[in-house]
Amino acid sequence: MASKSEFVPEEGKRLNGDCSTLILPALSIGNVGQLAADLLVSSMGTERVGFLDDPYVLPCVGNDAYGPVPQGDLALPLEVYDSPSNALTIVQQRSPVVKGMMVEFAKNLTDFVAACGKKHVVLLSSLDFGKWQKVDMSSGLQIYYLSSANSDGTDEKCEQLGWKKLQEYKPSLKHWKYLSNLAEGNATDEEISLLEDEMEEENYYASLPFAALFSFLKAKGLKVTCLLCYCSEGDNISDAFQLAEATCKLLSLSPNGNDADKWRVPLSWMTVYGPPPDVSIF
Repeated sequence: MASKSEFVPEEGKRLNGDCSTLILPALSIGNVGQLAADLLVSSMGTERVGFLDDPYVLPCVGNDAYGPVPQGDLALPLEVYDSPSNALTIVQQRSPVVKGMMVEFAKNLTDFVAACGKKHVVLLSSLDFGKWQKVDMSSGLQIYYLSSANSDGTDEKCEQLGWKKLQEYKPSLKHWKYLSNLAEGNATDEEISLLEDEMEEENYYASLPFAALFSFLKAKGLKVTCLLCYCSEGDNISDAFQLAEATCKLLSLSPNGNDADKWRVPLSWMTVYGPPPDVSIF
């Protein structure tokens, strides 16, 4: 079994070297990052150019996710889409990482991204509403961000867009420092044994997939921007729209070329929450 992320192209296709920005969901509560990636794949004039075969992602298979009518094309765990008109690549992840293997997966994905020559990686993820310390819904859903642009995680453009830096990111805290050392190959055996067991309980934010991906991509010298929103389990489609909108603002993109109905809802969403309840039960 290969221990790296191997890109397998569709017949007659390849990765477009001009697509310098990569959008990547990081799995978390409510799957908002994946739903936002669905919207972007469906609405940005993309084509599937291949998929990634990674030993640390659980296998899954399904019918064509985007339509507009089912073609019988299989949907796979890690798919790669290019949108040359927007200089954009989107990786969609449909199944979770094998338990305990997130760091290895982050390494693999970082190696793939670096080898492709991507200049900017945008990570989309959600955070548990129950962990939110300072709840402020006065302006609706708040987008939070984390960037590699400055050592403290701040980014001027994100601030101009009215987003708030994730306050829980402090690179000097031991769990964030551990991830950074791990990514740079400087983590000691003692540090690893002390922190790996307590990672999830001690520091919720640093234990999430986006944190590992951010740390490894940053250590590789890539520009990384995480876009994050708080949510709960349930119908998170409205959150996905807002995260996809935020992505377009960050990258100055417009889905479907400014059509009035700019977002194209994927075919697979028709059954995402099942049929409505039978009214006769009320």
